[in-house]
Amino acid sequence: MVVHRFYCENIISPTVKLTDNQPRHLSVVIRPKANLKISSSAKSLIIAISLIIFGLANLLSAKDIGANIALNADYADPTIVRAGDYFYMTNSSWDYIPGLLVWRSKDLKNWERLGYALKKYGGYVLAPDIVYHDKKFYIYYPANGTNWVVTADDPKGPWTEPIDLKLGLIDPGHIATPKGKRFLYVSQSKAIELSKDGLSTNGELTDVYDGWEYPKNWVVECFCDESPKLTYRKGYYYLNTAQGGTAGPATSHMVVCARSKNPIGPWENSPYNPTVHTYSSKEKWWSKGHGTIFEDFNGQWYIVYHAYEKGHLPLGRQTLIEPIEWTNDGWYKTVRDAKVEPKFINNNNVKIESDDFNSDKLNLQWQFSGILNPDQFTLADGKLKLKGHQNQIRVLHAVVGQHNYAATVELERQGPIECGLIVHYDNAIYSGIGFDGENIFNLHRGKRMFTDAKKFKSKIYLKIVLQDYNLSMSLSQNGRKWEHYPNSLEVSGFHHNVFGGFKSLKIGIYCKGKGELIIDNFQFAAID
Repeated sequence: MVVHRFYCENIISPTVKLTDNQPRHLSVVIRPKANLKISSSAKSLIIAISLIIFGLANLLSAKDIGANIALNADYADPTIVRAGDYFYMTNSSWDYIPGLLVWRSKDLKNWERLGYALKKYGGYVLAPDIVYHDKKFYIYYPANGTNWVVTADDPKGPWTEPIDLKLGLIDPGHIATPKGKRFLYVSQSKAIELSKDGLSTNGELTDVYDGWEYPKNWVVECFCDESPKLTYRKGYYYLNTAQGGTAGPATSHMVVCARSKNPIGPWENSPYNPTVHTYSSKEKWWSKGHGTIFEDFNGQWYIVYHAYEKGHLPLGRQTLIEPIEWTNDGWYKTVRDAKVEPKFINNNNVKIESDDFNSDKLNLQWQFSGILNPDQFTLADGKLKLKGHQNQIRVLHAVVGQHNYAATVELERQGPIECGLIVHYDNAIYSGIGFDGENIFNLHRGKRMFTDAKKFKSKIYLKIVLQDYNLSMSLSQNGRKWEHYPNSLEVSGFHHNVFGGFKSLKIGIYCKGKGELIIDNFQFAAID
C-alpha cells in the first residue's frame, strides 16, 4: 500500500466539515491487489497522480488561507475594528494633512477611502488605534509628545477636534472590559485607566508587562517594546506587542502575544511567540510586525500587520492580513508553519488616479506636506491653487503602491515661484524636475543638480518616469511634444534605513516662493 499525505490548511468542502480539533490533511491511498506487480510505467503514473493531487492541495490551501496584501502602499501601523456591516481601518499619517485616513471594507480585501479624521496639521501622527465602543468611534493616536483622541458617531465624520490626554509615550492601544471599564496601553507596555467616556485618564501610568525574551543571537534592531494592541476573547485579554524594532535588518520586527485574566495583567507569554516574524532576508516580506487580531462576521480570526517588500523599501510598510486559528488551550497561531511564509495575494491594488481637479472636493488620494491648514489651497474652476511659502516647499502628494509608473502634470506659475514634479520622501529629501520661470533643473535629495536656462510661457508641462528606481524626466510647452531632460537619477535608497522618518517615496507636486501655483491635468499610469 502506498500512502501519500499532504498537509492542507482549512480546506473547505461542501460535504466535509472539520472541527477545530481535527487534523487537516489529504490522504491518497493506492492499494494494489495482492501479488500484483506494478510496471515502471504504472509507477510513473502513480507518482504523476500524486504530484497533481499535491499541487491541488497546495492551491486549495493557498486559496483558503486567504492571506492578502490589503493595502500595497505605505499604510503602516494598521489598526482594524469591525462595526455593523463593515471593517474600518486607519494607519499612521506622519506630518501630512489631512491625516488619519479611514478605510472601509466588507471583505478585508477591497478597501475604499472613506475620509480623514484630522483636517488640520497636528504634528507627527504615528501608530493609532481605531475603536468602536458604546456605539461611538474613537481614534487614539500619539503626536507632539503626547496622546490624543478624536471621536465620531459615523466613521465618515465629522470627527471632533483632538482632545489631549496629557499622556506620554506612543502607540496607544485601547481595551474595555465586559463591564465597560476602559484602559489605554502605550509603548513600553505601560497602562492607565480611562474615564468612562474615554476622553481622559484616571491615575498614573503603570508598568504591566516585561515583554518576551527572544533568542539573544537574533538579528534585530532593538528590543523596542511597542504597539500594544489588546483583544478580549472567552475570558482572556490578549496583548499583542511589537518587538525587535520596526525597520533595520530584515529580521528585526515581530509580533509577540501574551494573555491574562485581568486587563492589566499579570501576563503569560504565548508558546507560539513570535506569532509573526521574518526569519530570513530571503523571504519576500521584511520586518513583519505591529499586529492586531480581530474576528470577521463568520467567526474566522485574522491578524493584520505591516511589512516592507523585499527590493522595494521605498514603498514603505504595506498592510498584510492573514488568518489565524485558536488552539485547544486558548492560544492563537497562524494557519501555517511559523517559518513558512503564506502566499500573499494582492487583492486590492491601491491605485493612484489621474485627476483633472474638476470635483468640488479634493480626491482622497491627496495629502499635503508643508501646510498647516486647508485654507492654504483652493479647489475651484477645475484647478487646484496652492499658495507658496518663501522659505520652504509645499507639496501635494499621493502614496504610491506601484513599483513603476509615469506621471505628467500641467503647472501654471503666478508670481515669483518655483515648481516641479517630484518623487517625494519628505520636504528635505525629494528628486525630480523643476522650473522657476528662467531655468529648468533637476533636483536630487532636495538640491539642484543640473540647471539649463529655458524660458517658457506661464504654463509648463512636466513628466517623470520611475522604472526600477531610475527616474527620468521630460518637459513640454504644450503637453504633446516632449523634450527629454538629459540628466536622470537613481532613487532606490529613499527609505527609512537611509534617511529615517519611516516615510515612503510618493508622487508629488511642489512649489516654493511668494506666488501661487495652479495645478491641472494630472495623469498617472502604472508601468508593468
